[in-house]
Formats: sequence, C-alpha cells, structure tokens
Amino acid sequence: MEPLMSELKRQLEDENLNPEQKVNLLNNGLNKALNMAAVQTSSSALIRVKSQLYLSGVLRHCVRLLSLDPRRLRGNWSAPATLAQLTSSCCVGVELDEPSEAFHRLFLPSVMDALLSLASQLMRRSESLFRKVMDSVGWLLRAHTQLTTQVLSSAHYEQIQMCDDVTVSLLCVQMWIQTCTSSSDFLSGLSDDSALLLLNEAVGQLAVSSEPEVGGASVRLILLMASQLELRLQRLLRSFRGLDSLLDKDWRGRGFDEDVDQLIALIQSGESTACAERVQAACVIQAAWRSYQTRRRVKSLNRAVSTLQRRYRARRRQQQQQKEAQHWEEELKYQVCVRRQQARREFHQKQRQLLQLLPADQVQSYLQECERRAAVLIQSAWRGFRERRRYNNTHRHTLRRTHTQQQAARTLQRAVRHFLQKQRAAKTPPTPAFWIGQNGLTDSRRAELKRQVEEYIAVHPSSRTCREECERLHEEVQLLLLSELQRGEQQRREEQRTEALLAHTHTQLELLRDAPPLSVVTATDAESFLSPSGPVSARARDAHNAMLQASRLPWWRTLADTDPVDTSDPAHLRELEAELGGLYVGGSAAAGVMF
Repeated sequence: MEPLMSELKRQLEDENLNPEQKVNLLNNGLNKALNMAAVQTSSSALIRVKSQLYLSGVLRHCVRLLSLDPRRLRGNWSAPATLAQLTSSCCVGVELDEPSEAFHRLFLPSVMDALLSLASQLMRRSESLFRKVMDSVGWLLRAHTQLTTQVLSSAHYEQIQMCDDVTVSLLCVQMWIQTCTSSSDFLSGLSDDSALLLLNEAVGQLAVSSEPEVGGASVRLILLMASQLELRLQRLLRSFRGLDSLLDKDWRGRGFDEDVDQLIALIQSGESTACAERVQAACVIQAAWRSYQTRRRVKSLNRAVSTLQRRYRARRRQQQQQKEAQHWEEELKYQVCVRRQQARREFHQKQRQLLQLLPADQVQSYLQECERRAAVLIQSAWRGFRERRRYNNTHRHTLRRTHTQQQAARTLQRAVRHFLQKQRAAKTPPTPAFWIGQNGLTDSRRAELKRQVEEYIAVHPSSRTCREECERLHEEVQLLLLSELQRGEQQRREEQRTEALLAHTHTQLELLRDAPPLSVVTATDAESFLSPSGPVSARARDAHNAMLQASRLPWWRTLADTDPVDTSDPAHLRELEAELGGLYVGGSAAAGVMF
C-alpha cells in the first residue's frame, strides 16, 4: 500500500499535469486504495489506509484541487463531485497516533469549506452532482459534529440558502434530517449556538419558502430536534416569537397538518412553561426581597428607637430652654420697670426737696421755667423730625422729577434726531454710481446715446489718443468723484453734529429753566448743571466772578469808570451770546448761568 501512495504522490507533484488530469489521477488512486483496503479481512486496514492518505499529504492535494475554480476543469463537473465524495469518505474514520489538533482544527475545516464551495458552484448546473456533494457534506458532518457551526455560518452555504430553486432548499433540509436521524448523538453534541443556527435554518425556510415539500421537511426537522433536545429546544424556541401563528396561518392544509399541530402544541407548551417559570422566578425574587426588607427593618429597629428617644429628649430640652429664656426675659422687663419707677420716685423726691429749699415767691417761676424748657425740647424734636421728613420728600421728589425730565429730554432728542435724519435722507439726492450706465435702457435709447457720444467725440476730439492716457484720465476722474462723495459725507456728519449740539443746548436750557431753588439744591444737583465744555465753563465762571466783584465795590468806586458796562443792556447780552455761541451769562440776582 505504501508504494502505491508514494507513486500517487510523485505523480501529483509532476508540474506537467493539468488540474483535470490530477483530479482523474486522484479519483483512480483513491478508488484503488480504498478497494484494496476493503477487500482485506482486517477491520483496521481501511482506517490505516485513510490515516496514511492524510499523513502522506494526498488528501491535502484533494483539498487544493477542490478549492480551484471548476472552470479550469474544462466543464467536467462529475470528476470534482466524485473527488469530493472520496475525500469526504477518506476523512471519516481517520485515527492518528500523534496529537490530531491540526487535523481537527485546520484540515477538516478546509475540507468542509472546499466541499461547500464546490456545492455552491454545482447547485445551478446539475442536480445529481449537487446531491452527491451535499451527501458528502452530510457524511462528514455525521462523523465530525464540531463542523456544524462552520457549515451554518459559511458564506458558501449562505449562497446555497439564497437560491430560489426548490430542489436546492429541499436537499439542504433533507441533509440535516438525514444527519440527525443517522446519529442520535449529533444534536446532543451540539452547543447552544450551533443548535440555534440549525433551528434558525429551519425557521427561515418556513418563513421564506411556500412549497409544501420544503415546509414539511422543515417541520419534521424541528420535531426531530425537539425529540432529541427536549427542554433545550423549548428554551431556544422562545427566540422565535410568532412562529405558532405563522404555522397556523401559512402551513395548514398542505398535507402535514398533524406535524403542524404537534409543533404548535410544542411551542405553546414551551410558552406556558416559560410563563410558569417567569411567575415562579418572580415569586422567588419577591420573597427574597421581602425577607431582605424585613431583616433590614428588624436590624434597624433598635437604631430607630434610639434615634426617636434622642430626638424626643433634644426637643424637650429645647422647649425647656425656651421656657427659661422667656422667664428671664420677663424677669428682665419687670426689673427694668421697677428701676424706672424707683428712679422716677427718687427724681420727684429730689425735686420736692429742692422746692422746699426755694423761697415761696420763686417756686411758681421755677415751675414755669421747667415747663418752658420741656415745651422747647419737645417742639425742637418735633420740628426737626418734620423738617427732616419734608426735606427727604422734597429731595426725593426733585430727583424723581429731574430724572423724569432727563428721560423725556433724551426721548425727545432721539425722536427729533430720527425725524431730522429722515428729512435729510428724503431731501438728499441719491448718490450716483461709480459706473456709467442706467438701469432699464431700451435698445433704441442705448443706440441714441451711443450716437450722441460719437457725435460729441467727433466735434471735440481728445488730445490724448493713446489708451494709457485715457485709462489714466479715467482713474483721475474716478478719484475726484470719490473724494467729492467723501467730502459730501463729511459735511453731512458735521451738520448732524451741529444739530446734535443745538438740541443738547436747548435741552440744557430747559433743565436750567426748571431748576430747583438754591435753598434746596444739593451737590449732586449742581453737578448735573455743569457744562461739559471747559472753555465755556471757564468763561462763565470768570463772568460770574467779575459780576460778584463789581457788586461788592462801593458806589463811589463805580463813578471813576468812564465807560461802564451795563450787564443788563440787551446789546451787551447779545454780544456775549454771539461770543459764546448761544451761551447767556446773566449778572442779575434773578439770572443764572444758562447753556
């Protein structure tokens, strides 16, 4: 047997052979080796031959050829299907002396991936060959249960599932049914994730397909899983809510109503069991929580009693302290009243003794003098209180009126400025654009203007004929126009500033006219009437000082003045007003400084 395998391996390593020749060579070699091992009487001969095929590397060549694109085999699809069947048969029953982790974790997944890839290529080409490859996959799954998760999550198997062919879907479901039927330990050896994937496969076929054959096979697969998994399947079926309504609505009257009724009863029993389990779990949780609360309440009972006693004692101590404080306060008031009575009694006794020492004719005058002093003291206190209250009321009223007048003046000034600005904007002609042209010109008007320009140019020829001179002249004109516009804007700003100063002056004049008398004016009121202009304030102060000095001079000193200045002369007042720009400086007692 070893010379045969060595010769087969040597021929496979020949680079002159194409993939089709290698596939045929492998089919013949594997058939010959398996037939020779089957003829022998020893039961371990076949297992030994399969192990030697793996160790010699022949099976790796099989996997490599199965992974190739079948189109490289020139359309010969039967040879790869036969090779897949032989490879799957050789992978079942292999026993290795050394650790077989590489065989189970690396080699077998590569074999399964190659088989699924070939099946996805054959599912639309040949039904018999596809069935043959899927039988190989099922045979390998029955021997190695750990490959179930790989098959259900493989991308090639997803392509097979997405096929619209009824035969393909039916073959897939039948493969799982045969696998579960042939091996009673297949489903029990699956993990929960693998079993959930297989259940998802069957439920997906029920939800997608509408063929009775596929639906019946899917229902039988779920019932087969229920018979082997029992409680595990009921727990997994909770993930598929609405499955019983789907079965009752879409799969009744298709020829397998008994299976459908059995599956619906299984699902509903699982739901009732789950509901009972949830109720029992809720009862257990509630009982545990109530017992915990009771134990916690019992443990904290002593602490609650001590806290209650401590708070009660603190409250009683606080009430006692309040009673003592109230008692001492009443005692203090009583002592004060007693001492006042004693002091008043002593004062009256001393006054009586003094009256006894005075002569009789002076007693009446002394008593009248005491009454007069008491009346004066009372009247002075009352007048002081009344004047202070009147002054506070007057000052508050004056400040309020001044603030109201200032707010009204600001409002009026703002309204007047806004009105004047609108009037000036209405009277000011619109600023012409920097470019030449008008909006809305018609073609005839544009032609007429062009003709007039050409006539003017013909009558008044320009001395500057070159383009550079014309451009320079155009730039100069634009700069002159811009400067003229800026000058006009500056003039408008000056006019606005002048009008604002005039409005401010008129406002101040009105404030001075309504000023309070000097008897009640304060420093704050005086500061509000100070002029913000330094020169104007200085000239007003000098004029006021000169007027005061002239009023203090004796009458005979004024006779020496040859040209006295009459401050009350209207001509003189107009000169001062013209000099100070609308400022009037009065010199009489009734006049003040107004601006």
